[in-house]
Amino acid sequence: MNEPATKITIDKQVPGYWRVTLDNPPINTVDDQMYDEVFDLVEAMDAEPALKVVTFESANPDYFLAHYGVGESSSRFGTPRWLEAATRLTHSNVLSIAVVRGRARGGGSEFALACDTRFASREKAIFGQPEVGFGLIPGGGALQRLPLLVGRSRAIEIVLGADDFDADTAERYGWINRAVPDAQLDDFVAGFVRRVLSFDGQALATAKQILNQTFIPNPDQLQSTQATFGATLRRPQARELVTKARERGLGTAGAFELDLGRSVAEL
Repeated sequence: MNEPATKITIDKQVPGYWRVTLDNPPINTVDDQMYDEVFDLVEAMDAEPALKVVTFESANPDYFLAHYGVGESSSRFGTPRWLEAATRLTHSNVLSIAVVRGRARGGGSEFALACDTRFASREKAIFGQPEVGFGLIPGGGALQRLPLLVGRSRAIEIVLGADDFDADTAERYGWINRAVPDAQLDDFVAGFVRRVLSFDGQALATAKQILNQTFIPNPDQLQSTQATFGATLRRPQARELVTKARERGLGTAGAFELDLGRSVAEL
């Protein structure tokens, strides 16, 4: 049955599989309250020994997760425990899959990067790390996870260029596993999930943990980068750019957000 949450809904109809829907209108920003719910979700995943697969998708066809919504809500922890949740997601025995339609930028891209695999709509998915355009840096894991996936030079292009990338380019770079035609995406993911569910849970978990010995970021570097992000957020230059962006439509459904790769270069 479905268990409603404020910004996350979990469908548990299929044994061993949770289908998670992210829903934070109007543009599915990642705010501190959603980070808290993700933390709770990962705890619940670890407490369910029969669980093998969790997929994450969006209720909004235009935005998987738009980006981090600065100041939109407050965490019950004071500082949201996103990095801890993301690290636990990596180390969990459960396979996590981001199913991306629409825009996944900034914190939204970092959410997808924290998942084990990423499948995206060829026509509808857009990826970006626009933070430097606002006088900031990515603080939620992109600076560590992107180079592991795409290499240093392409990570520099993505982060310092702060532009949008279509799904085909993201696939070619290694940012995502596959770009799938939108009409086929749901069936592809469902088939992959069924295949994984048919396998022995202990074998799945053991293989993932051994892969983790090589292909995960350094947790100390993640924490250090998050602290640096907080410091850059307090810089007058960043505050000025974020204020200007809000005046032009940051955080609202409209042209500025839809075409953020272009918009941020015009600030």
